[in-house]
Amino acid sequence: MKIQCKRVYDPAESGDGYRVLVDRLWPRGVKKADLALDEWNKTLAPSTDLRKSFHAEALDFCHFGEEYRAELARQRQEGERLADIARREGLTLLYAAKDREQNHALVLAEWLRGL
Repeated sequence: MKIQCKRVYDPAESGDGYRVLVDRLWPRGVKKADLALDEWNKTLAPSTDLRKSFHAEALDFCHFGEEYRAELARQRQEGERLADIARREGLTLLYAAKDREQNHALVLAEWLRGL
């Protein structure tokens, strides 16, 4: 299973496979026509409340990850669909967050690998 995470501002590459935007909000400064993607999946994005709590630093990354995995558990069927795509052709999870080390796409990728 090949899953990678990339910022939406990084260029698309031939080895990206199926490209999915996993943010609930469209990224700032990016025109829809300019972003190479196969789908925009809001279902697997963190809830608005969880996202706001994390950005307001009310939750550290560890607790954010726990809460987010609990949300993802309720979307297992959708996760299995993306995991199947990752097994067949590879999957790139696109996100807009500035932090490449602590973001929801990394938590999502780990969760998908476990399905």
